[in-house]
Amino acid sequence: MSDLMLDICQVSKIFTRGGVLSGQRVAAVKDVSFQLAAGRPEIFAIIGESGSGKTTLSRMILNIETPTSGKLLFDGVDLATVRTGAQRLAFMHKVQPIFQNPFEAFNPLKQLDRYLFMTRRRFLGAGNQDTIETAVDAALRKVGLSLREVRQRYPHELSGGQLQRVAIARALLSNPKLIVADEPVSMVDASLRMSIVNLFKTLRDDLGISIVYVTHDLATAYYISDRIIVMQKGNVVESGEARAILNAPQHPYSRQLRAAVLLPEVAGAGPQVSTSIQDAVQIQ
Repeated sequence: MSDLMLDICQVSKIFTRGGVLSGQRVAAVKDVSFQLAAGRPEIFAIIGESGSGKTTLSRMILNIETPTSGKLLFDGVDLATVRTGAQRLAFMHKVQPIFQNPFEAFNPLKQLDRYLFMTRRRFLGAGNQDTIETAVDAALRKVGLSLREVRQRYPHELSGGQLQRVAIARALLSNPKLIVADEPVSMVDASLRMSIVNLFKTLRDDLGISIVYVTHDLATAYYISDRIIVMQKGNVVESGEARAILNAPQHPYSRQLRAAVLLPEVAGAGPQVSTSIQDAVQIQ
């Protein structure tokens, strides 16, 4: 067993726009490397504005996109070799996504409990209905909900924050080692963002799950992340311990990102955080 859970080695992704022969080659991700250690849960943030390559990188980690060059290894297995249905299911058992818009993650005509029951059966076997419902209720309670609140309800009957919590509970049903969360609070009401952000800290601290947190929001990244990389036009321009970089960014692009956040304090993060980041950011 590798001592690295995730090992990203000089990964690049090039897209061709306008056709293979005459199209323009666009490098969405350029020569990116970083690692997450096995047995050491952390929140690792990928920060950048739209077009920086952060979502493309997250899709490669999820094995949705294939890198043009470089390697991604999870538990020592090259993701390029994960191709059969059984291999993909085994990978998804350990790595789960949380996407930006929870309303797009669920069919509006399908009751939410059916999604949860199906996920439980898919990853952990059939079992009787009582066993399945107990497992689903336990997952929902980890995110501050219950099966009673969700049973026979459709996506439109829940708020965006509640629905994102259901999406997280669904991911937890596979007992993952890693969650890749792509802008998970950007579509959530401002009043509920802190509850989702704090939930990720709980998943790390209490359940031992590592999280790749993809965001343009420096405030939430500052509040919850252990380490970060900052991406610009596909390149990693700065990397390291989160608060050290966000308190005193060295790269001009990192400084521009920090300066662009004009709100006066980090709401809900306490006075120490607000002071150390010099009142430059706020969880909205």
